[in-house]
Amino acid sequence: MNILIENILALLPGEAKVCSVAISDGVIVAVGDAPAGFKADKIIPGGGKMLIPGLINAHTHSYMTVFRNCADDLKFNDWLFGRILPLEEKLTEEDCYWGSLLGIMEMLSTGTTSFNDMYIHINAQARAAEESGVRAVLSRGLTGGKDDREGGARRLRDAEAEIRAWSGRENITFMLAPHAPYTCDEDYQREVAEAARRLNVPIHTHISESEAEMQTIREKYGCTPPELMDKTGLLTNRTVAAHCVYLTDSDIQLFAERGVSVATNPVSNLKLANGVAPIPKMLKAGVNVAMGTDGTASNNTLNMIRELGVLTVLHKGITGDPEAVTAREGFKIATENGARALCLENTGAIAPGMKADLAILSLDAPNVNPLGDPYSALAYSFSGMETETVLVGGRILMENREFKTIDRDRVLYEVKRIVERIGLK
Repeated sequence: MNILIENILALLPGEAKVCSVAISDGVIVAVGDAPAGFKADKIIPGGGKMLIPGLINAHTHSYMTVFRNCADDLKFNDWLFGRILPLEEKLTEEDCYWGSLLGIMEMLSTGTTSFNDMYIHINAQARAAEESGVRAVLSRGLTGGKDDREGGARRLRDAEAEIRAWSGRENITFMLAPHAPYTCDEDYQREVAEAARRLNVPIHTHISESEAEMQTIREKYGCTPPELMDKTGLLTNRTVAAHCVYLTDSDIQLFAERGVSVATNPVSNLKLANGVAPIPKMLKAGVNVAMGTDGTASNNTLNMIRELGVLTVLHKGITGDPEAVTAREGFKIATENGARALCLENTGAIAPGMKADLAILSLDAPNVNPLGDPYSALAYSFSGMETETVLVGGRILMENREFKTIDRDRVLYEVKRIVERIGLK
């Protein structure tokens, strides 16, 4: 299908300008004038609108939408071990499927076209991604060690079986996800690292999220969490390390040397009182920094534009430097850097040859007028709800805020049933 987005304000690499964007077979073929002989099957008028590359959520747990607004104002260990893990035990694969669809709806409705998901039940997220058409990087959360050898082996087998079953989909890729250094012992981390090499898939993990984690790993292994995971082979140039709040300078240098990508989650880390990741230090050291929302159990939304606003303001206040993370740096973190972290080729920018993963935002809202600098507006003025139309691989998944591949009312109905069944309401 050929699509022409006409005369729209587009946020291109390095500049914003009014232009037209031509799409053919899911790929951007021109920015500016359409190629000779190009005939559009669909024309989208761009007047009064802004076009951005689809935002890339580099770390989340989409099934956790069913836990939204139910585990708030708790200390991290109370939140995780006292509230969330017991609730997860009540969820079925079907529950996670509907929760993921709700998460995908929220992400699409706020301009996100790709996400990196860690979850507890296989197949649910893959089904939701395939049916909705969103671009998904999926990983079954893995825990194990000498105290749970059978469970750890089973989870790894499940992950491998899912990868084989769903391989070949254009919009779905996989990682292996050792959950964290405190839920995967040293031997199990090595086992997962070896499986990742054998399967030729990247790694997705939580590292240095809390002070308690740092203390636990130092007491048990005599090193930092990144040092442990480097020793076990988990730190590579295809590793996504989520959170990374408590890093030493040597940890940051280690990430830079190994080519590790960091997925910062500012709202979740703030809300759980875990602190603030040293993002300016990482950027200065050359670490590829991407951004995620984490799950709605700790963030309450999957809105990457909200996350962008917090990221770009937070570090100014922490460092006293108004240029600590600029609006343009934040935009790159949420798009190009995310694509690099998730190993998504030809995504994250509006340019010929790139996949047509795009979001169209209205410029009519009072909160974005006058527009001024579009990159600043996206970071500091937009709420995310200005998103009108979203394409993934040139396929329109939402148009004029109407979902084209998801039954919105059915999803809301099913999620309500789940919440009632597990006793949240």
